[in-house]
Amino acid sequence: MIYVEDKNLVIPGQILADDEYYPGRGTFKEDGKVCSSLMGLVSLRNKKIRVIPLKSKYVPKKGDVVIGKINDVRFSMWDVNINSPYSGILPAFEVFGRDKKELSKVYDVGDVLFLRVIDVDEVKKAKLGLKGRGLGKFKGGIIVDISPTKVPRLIGKKGSMINMIKNKTNCKIVVGQNGLVWVKGDDDMEQLTREIIHTIEVEAHTSGLTNKIKNKLCLAIDGELPVEETDEEFVLEKPKLQNFKEELEQEEREKAEAEVQDDAGEDGESEEVETEVQDDAGEDGESEEVEAEENNDAEDKPNFYDVIKELKKKSQNKKDKNISYSDNSNNNSFILNNR
Repeated sequence: MIYVEDKNLVIPGQILADDEYYPGRGTFKEDGKVCSSLMGLVSLRNKKIRVIPLKSKYVPKKGDVVIGKINDVRFSMWDVNINSPYSGILPAFEVFGRDKKELSKVYDVGDVLFLRVIDVDEVKKAKLGLKGRGLGKFKGGIIVDISPTKVPRLIGKKGSMINMIKNKTNCKIVVGQNGLVWVKGDDDMEQLTREIIHTIEVEAHTSGLTNKIKNKLCLAIDGELPVEETDEEFVLEKPKLQNFKEELEQEEREKAEAEVQDDAGEDGESEEVETEVQDDAGEDGESEEVEAEENNDAEDKPNFYDVIKELKKKSQNKKDKNISYSDNSNNNSFILNNR
């Protein structure tokens, strides 16, 4: 069971939840209860509960981007104030490599730099570097100091808050995770931005802060409140009825046209078939004429057996015994012998 809600303000020793929840930063567990160890705002993430302090100093962490001010120039490094109880150093080889140059001619005391935390040792001393996009020395502008715990609220969800301030004031703004903010623009816009940033720091725990800041910017710059965006009224239109009769008639017309085209195609094919049949008939007529001529030729030629019969008849009529005949069926010929 939990006894508080997200973003509630709590004090040290206050019971936050039962044993079901896990203690996070700014809390401790005692007798199965999760309690707050400082004054701050509750942050709930699933079953883990944390307390974000209202005021705190920056503790360096590897990978953070910070804004620092040169405090001292030494033999081979710069000593940098990073708004933390722990010191920061910028080694010369991180800037020059192996080259040897006079450090004060590059960065001198009072210069403000945008840096990245490369490493943190056992005593929380931060080793800094300048390798990365946008890192380097700032020129001009002002520095605004806020609590590091309020940096996420200043940036907003996906940069919504900080981008709104940039677009409205036309200022360049760079936010360090150590709570230092660099602002550059017109003098009056720089001062307005400083005021807006401090308002966000004080009221970071309140709801509706984005709209409040938007109204404040519009009043200060435009002299009037922004026009409220209203949702367009949604009108439910009556659905149109489909005319199925027209659709059916259209389908019938298309079907009839398709049948006409098919019939035209079949007529063309039938004509071709008739032509081929006529051609075949002509060829058959010629073949029949050839067969008839062959039959006539066959009729004109005398039959072998008929010739023999005719000869027999003649021999009987003449009663000529001196004439004899023989049949040689092998060579299809006959021989007349006179005795």
